[in-house]
This record gives sequence, C-alpha cells and structure tokens, in this order.
Amino acid sequence: MSESPRAKRPTISDVAARAGVSKGAVSRALNGGQGISEPTIARIRAAALELNWTPSAAARAVSGAASHAIGLVLRRPAELLEDDPFFPAFIAGVEGVLSRAGYAAVLRFVSDTTTERDAYAQLFGERRVDGFLLTDLRQRDQRFDWLQSMGAPAIVAGTPPKGCPFPSVGTGSAPAVRELVQHLIDDGHTRIAHVSGPSTLRHARRRTQIWSDTIRAAGLEPGPLVDGEFSADGSVRATEELLALPEPPTAIFYANDIMAIAGMSVLAEHGYRVPDDIAVAGFDDVSLASYVVPSLTTVHCDYRTMGRRATQMLLAVIRGDEVPHVAPGIGAQLRIRRSSTRTPKGSSSN
Repeated sequence: MSESPRAKRPTISDVAARAGVSKGAVSRALNGGQGISEPTIARIRAAALELNWTPSAAARAVSGAASHAIGLVLRRPAELLEDDPFFPAFIAGVEGVLSRAGYAAVLRFVSDTTTERDAYAQLFGERRVDGFLLTDLRQRDQRFDWLQSMGAPAIVAGTPPKGCPFPSVGTGSAPAVRELVQHLIDDGHTRIAHVSGPSTLRHARRRTQIWSDTIRAAGLEPGPLVDGEFSADGSVRATEELLALPEPPTAIFYANDIMAIAGMSVLAEHGYRVPDDIAVAGFDDVSLASYVVPSLTTVHCDYRTMGRRATQMLLAVIRGDEVPHVAPGIGAQLRIRRSSTRTPKGSSSN
C-alpha cells in the first residue's frame, strides 16, 4: 500500500479555482479590491479562508501591496528593556494608534551595524513593513542614509541633528533639565556631578551638555562626569567611583531614574543621607520615583504621548499626507521632591 502524498500548501491558483476567478482577480481583491465587485471579493475571501491561504511576503513585495505594519529596529540587548523607562510607555502609545488603524508593529533586536542594516533592508525590501520609527539616535546615525536610499518612510522619535531627512518629534525637555540643575545650584551646591548615559547617544550627550552649560553659566565648574550606561549596574559602578574621590560631590544628577534609584542605594550603604549629605535627581519620572524614600526629584516626560504622536505622523507619511518636519515637542516638567531639598537646620526630616 503506497503512502499518501503529503498535502501541498495551497496557492493563489487554488484560491482562484475555488472562487471561479482569475489569479489577478484574487490579487486585486486582497489588495484594495479595485475593479472587483463586493460579492466577488466576499467569494474570494471565503475561498482563501476555506483553504487557509495567505499571501506571502515575497508576493506582497512583487505586487507592491501595503503590509499594514510599521517597523522598530533596536540595536540593544532585548533584556535591557526590562529596566528601560522609555520603551514600555513609548510602545504603549505606538500600539494605541496602530490598533485603531488596523496596523501592527514589527519589533526587531539587532546587535551590530551589519545586522541592523540587513534588518531594515529585509523588512522594507520584502514589504513586511511600510515604514519605520527611529529611536536611540546616535551621533553619526547611518540609518538616515540607509532608509533614504531605500525610499522608506520614517519618523524620528527624538531630536535629530540639522539636515535630518525625516520628520521628527522630540520631548522638548531641555528647559526642564536646565531648571533641575539650576534648582541644585540655588540650593547651595557647588560640586554637582553627572552620571550620564553612553556618549554615543544624542540624548545622553544633550543632557550632559545642558548640565555643563548651566553650571558654567552660574560661574561654577562642572563636577565630575561618569558614564552610568543608562543601567542600574552602571550606576552602581559610577556612584562608587564618585564616592571614592578625595572630595565627593554634594549633588548628583543621574541621566535617568533607574540610575538615580540604584545610586541612592549605594549612598545609603556608604552612610550618606539623601539629601542632607548628597542631593540626588533623575530623569523620566518613573512610577516608583514618588514612592522611594526619599522621593525622587526628576523630570517628567510623557513618552506615551510621544509614541502616539510619532506613529500618527508615520501613518500620515505612509498615506502621502504632509506632516511638519519638526513637530512640537511633547514637553517636560520638573518634579521637585524630597531627594534634592535639604532639611533646614532645626527641622526634623520625614
């Protein structure tokens, strides 16, 4: 008794035969329905459903059909998202817009320049996505040239350099960062350290520059600068380095709240009181910032709104609509809490 042949995968020809139409009619029906009657479209979709057939990425690429998806390629280890205060809120804003528009998000993690470039080329070349959101802007960002040469639509979430070919929406947080550093100066601090993010990232360098410029404008010298890598472990190493100095700082501005909270634990282990011995401030305003003891002074940014606005802009560009090249920033607000406010002499600390 011979074995039965393995069931072959259904093809567009099978769908056409089941629906009693041509292969061209199937393609048109599933990509806009131009020139096809509603009853015929319904019959074709029913046939495709019965046969469990879906068009391949290669077929979409040949036909030029929209994928109804947008891409987000991240050059960072996936595990770093666990502690990242930006991406969960940002992606929540992205998904809120996409779900209402019938779009999906394709998230890809890469480790180096080559795999990053290949990811963009594959996702757009095979029509798996219709455009991209760009985050984690770098000092010399090759992605602008790659995507421009592909003709891929993109929106930058952040503040790009002059000459960026793509529209952008940023936080507009610079005034709030200046206000934070000035708050520390006004409270009498003259040795204000900064635990920064990686200098390859534009937003990390921007915060460092504002910290330095604000201190110099007050006639002071910027305190020590240490890279905390935007991580808790990096912050622990950086804070230990600051405390080992012959003259430790009296205030530390951490480039994000995760580093600030980790740094506060190091200060406590070494017997420093926050804020009376060393004041602490962060950036992002994560949900825990107001619950740690002492509560954390920080800069609040609405990343959900940023994700929503960037996605709305990208879908508009994909449709062929005009969008502002530089959209208004989402805005940021300084939240002054206990970690940066010294207890007046003679008062009790809570």
